[in-house]
Order: sequence, then structure tokens, then C-alpha cells
Amino acid sequence: MEKIVEILKGLHPEVDYDTCETLIDDKIIDSFDIVTLVSDLSDEFDITIPVEEIKPENFNSAKAIYAMVERILDEE
Repeated sequence: MEKIVEILKGLHPEVDYDTCETLIDDKIIDSFDIVTLVSDLSDEFDITIPVEEIKPENFNSAKAIYAMVERILDEE
């Protein structure tokens, strides 16, 4: 989780990722940020994020991103 927050802070350091659960809903992160995140997460965790996982609910909070990464790691 710590590494995910670190990656997110690289995009928008002003956000409190521990409490924010509306990153997509409040347009804090946009489609360009998601492309960057997918790339960074793939590199950091040595995973491939399937297209079907790239949906708003998986990127709305650091917790949701963490859960998605865990799910992908468990499947690999």
C-alpha cells in the first residue's frame, strides 16, 4: 500500500490518499494519470494489468488500487 501511495503522490502530492476515496469521481486523477499509473504499477509490481481491470472503481482510491494489484498478483 505504501508504494502505491508513493506512486500516487508522484502524480498529485497535494491529495491525502489515506482518506480520499473519490479520485475518479472528483476528477482528481484523469485518463492520462491512469495510463501513467498502469505503467508505474506494472513496473513496480511486475504485473500486467488486464484491460478489464482498467475501470473507474479500481482507481477511485489507493485502497481500490491496492486491492486490484493484490487480485492480479494472486492470479499470476
